[in-house]
Amino acid sequence: MTLFVPSLERDLRLDLFRGLANWAIFFGHIPGTALAWLTSRNYGFSDGADLFVFISGYTATLVFGRMMVQRGFVIGATRLLRRVWQLYVAHVLLFIFYLTSVHYLAHRFDIPHLMDQFNVARLMEFPVETLTEGLLLKFKPLNLDVLPLYIVLMGAYPPVLWLMLRHRNWALAGSLLLYFAARFLHWNLPSYPSGDWFFNPFTWQLLFVLGAWLAAGGARTVRPIVTARIPLVLSAAFLLFALVATLATLIPELDAPIVSDLTQAFRPNDKTNLAPYRILHLLALALLVVRFIPFDWSGLGWPVFRPVIKCGQQSLEVFCVGVFLSFVAHFVLETTSNSFHVQMLVGAAGLSIMTGVAYYRSWSKKIDRLALATPQSTMPPAGAAAPSPLGHGCGKHATDKEPKC
Repeated sequence: MTLFVPSLERDLRLDLFRGLANWAIFFGHIPGTALAWLTSRNYGFSDGADLFVFISGYTATLVFGRMMVQRGFVIGATRLLRRVWQLYVAHVLLFIFYLTSVHYLAHRFDIPHLMDQFNVARLMEFPVETLTEGLLLKFKPLNLDVLPLYIVLMGAYPPVLWLMLRHRNWALAGSLLLYFAARFLHWNLPSYPSGDWFFNPFTWQLLFVLGAWLAAGGARTVRPIVTARIPLVLSAAFLLFALVATLATLIPELDAPIVSDLTQAFRPNDKTNLAPYRILHLLALALLVVRFIPFDWSGLGWPVFRPVIKCGQQSLEVFCVGVFLSFVAHFVLETTSNSFHVQMLVGAAGLSIMTGVAYYRSWSKKIDRLALATPQSTMPPAGAAAPSPLGHGCGKHATDKEPKC
């Protein structure tokens, strides 16, 4: 049996679209503003969350799949679970900051409805129970649903990755079986104080596994489909249909009787259980991107794309900051003005902060790597010029870096 070894070569298209997903999630989490029209959710069935999960499965396979092949299942699995712990810590910190900020600002500025709007009112009545359920990922304030989903998917991924590297089609078949079983049997995880998870992990895992399948060699399998004319035409037609169906639900003037009849099966857009047409929409978009934006496209080096690519490369930090800033943006708009110009100003300020965080994290990690690459025995005395760290070899573990996904 031959194991598939994922490539180490970085695909900037992944960083670009993961950055766009983070920006779209930030805009989409600011309710009742024109900023939502800058996201894909108003122009089709899928949105930034679908893209985020899909790319996460792809990158997780690239990073941890190669490690699992080269260093064994145990090391690959433990490194993957270490990443899960990092995600969990990030979620807990975001959870605490989010709760306390909503609570403080709602009472400090006498805006009590924020407590209900952002689903933190139970903190007042049952603080210990609410915090406990939050640590168990069962209680989630408004807009804090994506990261718990990511944690669960990554936590369950080690055995799936082991199978994916050996029999990727079996892994995909198992994922499809779980997806349809969950939809027909209504499987989901319970939420606190009632209900189920907004993002059903039993169905959303299919997007994660689809991304993983492509990274594990599936992309070569579907290459003839991507380059063929008929799939291109069908994808474009479906995207156009999704555009009309989505806009018709948002703009009453477009919702003519014939349009309503044709799009009735797509209303409401089932996001919780990941309706099949959401998957098809994302795959149609992916086909067009791969077809018209090649791996070595020179445009990926254009200055206009650098901020969003950097946000994609530092995805976890940017995501957490973006979720928190979405609440801050809503608070600012509610306490000052909700005019179009203020909305645009708040949106631009949020993106600037997220981009600043991305550049800072990139710089900070670079400094840490340079420090590790410089052996202590070669450090110059005080006042002497430091030797270039690039001029020293540092052994086997110097290049054993673990990229973040």
